[in-house]
Amino acid sequence: MLDLLANKWSALAIGALEDGPQRFGQLRRRLEGVSPKVLSQTLRRLEDHGMLTRTVYAEVPPRVEYELTDLGHSASVPLKDLRNWVEENVPRH
Repeated sequence: MLDLLANKWSALAIGALEDGPQRFGQLRRRLEGVSPKVLSQTLRRLEDHGMLTRTVYAEVPPRVEYELTDLGHSASVPLKDLRNWVEENVPRH
């Protein structure tokens, strides 16, 4: 679990989902620099570990949303604290 949460894209995806359900394209825009392949792998790993749910809506075209589970929300608290600490203490180069 620590490897999962310590991963840059996992931590950022969890942070992006703190605001509520997001579609893949929305997440990709919010997580600047992530490739579609890496984002897909990251979301799949988070889902496999119970951190988020993936909901597919029966529409044309299909709509898929990702949302944090209770476990994901509980992980977002210390991750948010860590992000805040980094922003306050690590200079940008």
